[in-house]
Amino acid sequence: MAKKKKKSSVTKYVIGTAAVVIVGFSAYSVLGNKSTSKTTDKGQVLNWTLPVDITTVDISKNTDMYSSTIIGNTGSNLLRMDKDGKPVPDLAEKISNSKDGLTYEVTLKDGLKWSDGSDLTAEDFVYSWQRLVDPKTASEYAYLASGVKNADAITEGKAKVDELGVKSDGNKITFTLEHPMPQFEYLLTFTNFMPQSKKFVEKEGDKYGTNSDTQIYSGPYKFEGWNGTNGTFKIVKNEKYWDAKNVKVSEVNFEVIKQPENAVQLFKQGKLDYAPIATPDLYNANKDNDSATYIAEARTNYVQYLQNGKNKALANKKIREAINLATNREELVNQVTSGVAKAATGLAPTELAKTESGKDLSEYVKQPYTYDANKAKELWTEGLKEIGESSVTLTFTADADRPETKSSVEYLVGAWENVLPGLKVEQKFVPFKQRLQDQQNQNFELVMSGWGGDYPEGSTFYGMFPTGAPYNNGQFSNKTYDDVYRAATTKDALDGAAKDDDYKNAEKALFDESNINPLFWKGSYALVNKDVKGVIYATTGLNVDFKDAGKE
Repeated sequence: MAKKKKKSSVTKYVIGTAAVVIVGFSAYSVLGNKSTSKTTDKGQVLNWTLPVDITTVDISKNTDMYSSTIIGNTGSNLLRMDKDGKPVPDLAEKISNSKDGLTYEVTLKDGLKWSDGSDLTAEDFVYSWQRLVDPKTASEYAYLASGVKNADAITEGKAKVDELGVKSDGNKITFTLEHPMPQFEYLLTFTNFMPQSKKFVEKEGDKYGTNSDTQIYSGPYKFEGWNGTNGTFKIVKNEKYWDAKNVKVSEVNFEVIKQPENAVQLFKQGKLDYAPIATPDLYNANKDNDSATYIAEARTNYVQYLQNGKNKALANKKIREAINLATNREELVNQVTSGVAKAATGLAPTELAKTESGKDLSEYVKQPYTYDANKAKELWTEGLKEIGESSVTLTFTADADRPETKSSVEYLVGAWENVLPGLKVEQKFVPFKQRLQDQQNQNFELVMSGWGGDYPEGSTFYGMFPTGAPYNNGQFSNKTYDDVYRAATTKDALDGAAKDDDYKNAEKALFDESNINPLFWKGSYALVNKDVKGVIYATTGLNVDFKDAGKE
């Protein structure tokens, strides 16, 4: 249980729970609010905010946590994470698996319906899994299916989509795996594996998921009022949902508010039930507010380097290591992260998972990322000599939407230029959506990235960086990393201690080659109203779940 800060009335809610199938750890918080929320003739209404625009409600193509908030509340999967961090049946009636971990059988509840009243069937799950791995979809999350029979072969164009090891028979779905997958049951809670109606997807064509009217919904709520670009929309109770009688909130209104000061002001005026405290000034001004609450996240902010050879400076290991050594993470955290971050000692963050022995995974795998200006300058000089340059100019891309991100970039640029002679860093701020596209298309040299865990197990982070992986935006190849990650997710998947060691060796491989620059692990503070109960905040997966929310 996290502790309160001294001399502060900020409340922290962090509950550690063991996973059902794998050795894991997930922190959840069920936050109460003192509300501007109302009960109207429509029922209970909440008012919420997001810090950036959402990008899509296409289940297969989404990659960002804010769109996932909408998708995860308007969709359901076979399982859903409960308030204790355990995957429990949602659309599934029951689930069983073989002793060798290679076969899972799921039986659906009877009478399931889509929001348009059409039947929701086992075949809708089969189609969704097939669509995710289909190369024509070009889903960046296709790699999550790796380990399901023929998934890799399909994504590589070496097998047909209908050969995927996901089959339906009546109201039953059978999953056949090529090797044990420690995270598999968590995938059955994940937004990108929610069911999709083939008939509906094909009817909408290229428009599918581009606005709230070109999607149908399987979950507690329906999405309304989003035209694909606007920043005001809502989710409303889905009466066709199997458990609709227990969904208390009839409507959640969302507004995208990119300036956190404005959100805090609206909260204090009684117009919002939730407002992030996202800058140091806001934190200092509001940390003693009775509504101020710490929300745990399994999230890492890090810098990616373009290493595909197009930038000869960043292709040089000594130059990358010099930048890492010139990064004072402790000072960065103290100056620009509102008191809610911890200096990173690796890729895997706190609050993600536990090892076989019960230790926090981040502590077990940590590496000696340190600040050493003298060593940085020495390596920098050697690196410049190796590439035949006396100076280097680099462009640093980051989100324009978040004040904290801009402050972080400005701090890092000043620190790096001060320590490394001949370095000039140009700052490039673009909208969140554009930054995602730029890093996917290698339209960057340095890019500020963030990753929140999709499920409480190490592979949700380490799966990003094998050679050729879609989130390996810097396009580096690290054979040692590839080998130990493969071992963790195949032969060692059911051996907790061996898997932990594999992940530790994966962290060491990243550190030894300076492939990325981990900056900090981040939670957040927000003002939340105390009269609203049952909103689940998870450190991984669906970060905000309104299914069980209700006004006290």
